[in-house]
Amino acid sequence: MKHASIGMLAALGALASFPASAADADLQSLRDEIAQMRKSYEQRIESLEKRLVQAESTSTQAKAAADKVATQTARAGEGKANAFNPEIGLNLQGALTKTTRDPATWTMQGFVPPGEPDEIGPPRRRGFTAQETELTVSANVDPNFRGYLNLALTPGNAVELEEAYFQTLGLGAGLTVKGGRFLSGIGYQNEIHPHAWDFADAPLAYTAFVGNKLTTEGVQVKWLAPTETFLELGLEGGRDNSFPGGARNKSGTGIGAAFAHVGGDVGASNSWRAGLSYIATRPGGRSYEGVDGTGLATTVSFAGDSRTAVADFVWKWAPNGNAKERNFKLQGEYFRRTEDGSLRCSERDTSGACGGAAGITDRYRSAQSGYYLQGVYQFMPRWRVGYRHDRLDSGTPSFGPTLVVADLPQLAPFKPTRNTVMVDFASSEFARLRFQVARDTSRGAGRTDNQVWLQYVMSLGAHGAHKF
Repeated sequence: MKHASIGMLAALGALASFPASAADADLQSLRDEIAQMRKSYEQRIESLEKRLVQAESTSTQAKAAADKVATQTARAGEGKANAFNPEIGLNLQGALTKTTRDPATWTMQGFVPPGEPDEIGPPRRRGFTAQETELTVSANVDPNFRGYLNLALTPGNAVELEEAYFQTLGLGAGLTVKGGRFLSGIGYQNEIHPHAWDFADAPLAYTAFVGNKLTTEGVQVKWLAPTETFLELGLEGGRDNSFPGGARNKSGTGIGAAFAHVGGDVGASNSWRAGLSYIATRPGGRSYEGVDGTGLATTVSFAGDSRTAVADFVWKWAPNGNAKERNFKLQGEYFRRTEDGSLRCSERDTSGACGGAAGITDRYRSAQSGYYLQGVYQFMPRWRVGYRHDRLDSGTPSFGPTLVVADLPQLAPFKPTRNTVMVDFASSEFARLRFQVARDTSRGAGRTDNQVWLQYVMSLGAHGAHKF
């Protein structure tokens, strides 16, 4: 019995040890498999790291070679054509006009003529005429500057340098600096090129006070405030070669301008902008050709201080901000100019009211004002209708002891008015056809001019966003 018990215990011990040995074998197998996987992944990672180092080395070498080639090419001036891609645009304008009075004899009663009749004012001439055609070229010079060029072909077949300036990029703190020849930032419409006007011609106030547009040759500094409400401040200084100034051969700044604009949104459908501007210049001999009180051809020139203040306001409406279907724009500006200095007049051959070739110089003072108000409504896609009212007040000029108003009929007091209606169709954002009629009394009492325009405006190439 004792021997049987011992044998049984031995058998049970053998059976108990069998599962433990099997479990040890399984664990060892798992350990071996994990070790093999670790070794395999380490080899793959090492291979990938070698490939990455090789790729980075190749890329660095390629970049260095490309930089070297680019530098050599730039130095040699042999860059490919696509190395510089400026934005180029061409704006074409023309009109078929009919007027009851000859455009070549146009003058604005009570105001100093700001330019030649074929450059400013109402329709340039009867029949068909090509209006100002603009060629624009612009591009980023580098990360810090942008360049802009605008050449205009005037109705008189003269090429005019309208704008040529540089502008800073990313200056920081809301600052932008512009230098060269540029349209001044005063008022609202002054910076807008003619192809983007809502009417075929400029408001009478712009014609009378800045010769359709104020151009500055100098520097502009503009600051945009980091506020939720739009706030813009600007200063300009440069040569006074643009009306109401007169080119002077003198060092320093001849014309100065300052402006401030503020604006914002009212709900989802309305936005607005308002501004104040001030222009100061001192023409040394701003002249015009006219007749004196006796009917003799006369040359008149002004020298002195000229100060102009401008207030502008714009309101825009579009349902929920979507202007594609319907929109309305209300725009108006008020101008006031005071001048104080001397006026000189002379006749060419015969002595008249201005004392003949010797001429007469006398004291001159004036205070003039004017405004326009216009509304343009897009009542369905592509179609718009608009109305504009212009009104000026020349005031009564004050002379010294020698001259009187009757000696210079052009400066006799008058209050010109003009009412204009237009309807236009835009086949796209690049093409517009316009029909416009106006009743203009700016020539003087009893000299009303009824005007009809059929105008086209076409834009080719790069077409930048328009001003607010």
